[in-house]
Amino acid sequence: MNVVVDTVAGSFAVDLETDQVEPWAGAVASPAAPALSLPRVVAAAASGSTVVAVVDAKPPLLVSHDAGSTWRESGRGLPPGRAVAVSDDDPDLFVYAARNRLYVSRNGGVFWSALAVELPEIEGLALEGAP
Repeated sequence: MNVVVDTVAGSFAVDLETDQVEPWAGAVASPAAPALSLPRVVAAAASGSTVVAVVDAKPPLLVSHDAGSTWRESGRGLPPGRAVAVSDDDPDLFVYAARNRLYVSRNGGVFWSALAVELPEIEGLALEGAP
């Protein structure tokens, strides 16, 4: 699985398994953010009934597994966020973008791991299938 990242220096594809980075020729096809009635929303993504919102607060994420009826905080210890993506194939797979780093959760936002790669300032991202 790859995450396609739009940065101030162009677009890149990052392999979530190997952290390998390659230039991306196309535009980042970020899905439309869901409409949310939450304060201080920076970015949001959804897949089925899973909705993840990046907020201007600590912790920087709110996660809902029931289409926004209830929310829980996630991402304690993560830096302020810029963007988030949720996998269409696995709604427990989230990718969170801080200023120039990517963080991955494979369990619905319970635990997070940083990818080793450091990128130029991130503006957006989207999850893509294998290359």
